[in-house]
Amino acid sequence: MRQESERELRATKARTETLMQAMARAQQRVEPVLKPLRDRVLFLKHNLNARAMGALSKELDSVTTEVDALIADLQKSVAEADAFLAEMDQAKKADTAER
Repeated sequence: MRQESERELRATKARTETLMQAMARAQQRVEPVLKPLRDRVLFLKHNLNARAMGALSKELDSVTTEVDALIADLQKSVAEADAFLAEMDQAKKADTAER
């Protein structure tokens, strides 16, 4: 039983590490997308005129692409977290059934 418990602990730690790495990758992708977005919003707040409005349409495509990629990464991280939690729940149920 002890060996089985230790094996499960090692497996859980490995799954947790994988999940944490996925979440860290997603976190690292957030700031590079948000920083230019914040800069653009600040620029527009200070320089909202006809020329800025024309430039806005060009920037929108760039921002949209970056945000879409970020959302995809975040969804992947959420899916990995959900799978991890489901696996933990399933393991808990199996452990309870064995007792």
